[in-house]
Amino acid sequence: MRNDPPPASAADDLGAVYRALGRRRRAVLAAGGCALAVSAMLDIATGPAFLPVGDVVLSVLGRGGDRMVDTIVWTIRLPIALMAIAVGAALGLTGALMQTILNNPLASSYTLGIAAGAGFGAALMIVFGGLLPLAEARAIPLGAFVFAGLAASGVYGVGRMRGATAEVLVLAGVAILFLFQALLALLQFVASPEALQQIVFWLFGSLLKATWDKLAAVCLVLAVTVPILARDVWRLTALKLGDERARALGVRVDGLRLRILALVSLLTAVAVAFVGTIGFVGLVAPHAARMLIGEDQRYLLPASALFGALLLSAASIASKTVMPGAIFPIGIVTALVGVPFFLWLVVGTRRAYW
Repeated sequence: MRNDPPPASAADDLGAVYRALGRRRRAVLAAGGCALAVSAMLDIATGPAFLPVGDVVLSVLGRGGDRMVDTIVWTIRLPIALMAIAVGAALGLTGALMQTILNNPLASSYTLGIAAGAGFGAALMIVFGGLLPLAEARAIPLGAFVFAGLAASGVYGVGRMRGATAEVLVLAGVAILFLFQALLALLQFVASPEALQQIVFWLFGSLLKATWDKLAAVCLVLAVTVPILARDVWRLTALKLGDERARALGVRVDGLRLRILALVSLLTAVAVAFVGTIGFVGLVAPHAARMLIGEDQRYLLPASALFGALLLSAASIASKTVMPGAIFPIGIVTALVGVPFFLWLVVGTRRAYW
């Protein structure tokens, strides 16, 4: 029996639908980009002293005439606003990647315990960093980065075991998560009151210590990882069909999963090392992108990064306005948004996923 090609009219209809879907996805990305630009300007304008948005825009474009406004924008607020965008993009991207390689809608980079490892490393430097010949500003990010790498190495080691599956990676991540949380609790127990206060503040997450050098480090990691991910978008899309189908299409599933895990670890480590623990961005942003974009990784990954940046930028604005005269910890703001979404995801969509 011959397999005749579909009629020309049917093929044309399918092509028209595909082109319309592509236009819709590009429109969503464009709208998200515009919203992010507006949010960034509002983030720069918002603070103890509110700056006119028009003056902020002129200052960012290099056409400002007020020297005081230029100083506030370029020295203090612009690095913070751009750090929110860069870190939000990194966390949104890692969440989408984790949900893809683990085929789990509740997965994010924090599932692997990498953030808990980074938190322990930072707390270790706060308590014992005085024993090292390093300034605290360098010791804390270094400790966070090193222990995030150790946590990722533990999960990576489990992933290289024969017969390791996505479920095994999740369980290994949960085990490492509880391990570092226990170690962190031990540090908090033995820390001095001053060190304990600093640890708690760092774990809440904060953008206040953002600098141009720290921003450059986050952007450098993004610049290195994004081109690598761009080469794997078709493989990641195939992976959503299941491991067996992906292998049938020529995808080396185990190698792909471990490679993506390494990139996720790097992105999470550099984000957490500089701004502290900021949760739920990696969970909320990919699902928002998926509802508007679909599963095509060519669009899902950029949209997840975009919505992650938008979410953290909006959270930065909220952290400066919820308590006038004070800056609310941004990790609490993202949790207040993320927890209801998480519960809705578990309760409202369980039939679709399980």
